[in-house]
Amino acid sequence: MNVTTIGFTKTSAEGFFNRLKEAGVKRLIDVRLHNSSQLAGFAKAEDLPYFLNELCGAEYVHEPLLAPTEEIMSAFKKEKGPWDVFQRNFLDLMAERKIETKLKPEMFRNACLLCSEDTPHHCHRRLVCEYLNEKWEGALKVHHL
Repeated sequence: MNVTTIGFTKTSAEGFFNRLKEAGVKRLIDVRLHNSSQLAGFAKAEDLPYFLNELCGAEYVHEPLLAPTEEIMSAFKKEKGPWDVFQRNFLDLMAERKIETKLKPEMFRNACLLCSEDTPHHCHRRLVCEYLNEKWEGALKVHHL
């Protein structure tokens, strides 16, 4: 199952949508806790369904089940907490939520996970893919755009 991930910061709308189109993305899965901030620019939830449909022929899905809690995000972002603590807390949260039983691998076919971070290194979208791949015995072939 091919799945990609992407962040919207440090890129233009043109670059963002071209990468999605070139990757053949048919579903964008928004894994952000807050997806309507004015700081999101072209990636606001109110605008994304239109842009994705018109520019990429893709659908938009918001999946808060794959987002960290406000508490976990604040400890990492606002309080500048260490990555390893964020990672452990988020992995524990996904396990507690049992996301692998609430979602199916097919949902990720030609899909792309969206969050704000420009790279996947310190981003929860990467952790989601790794967690699910562990639970689903490597069902996802992940490429970070």
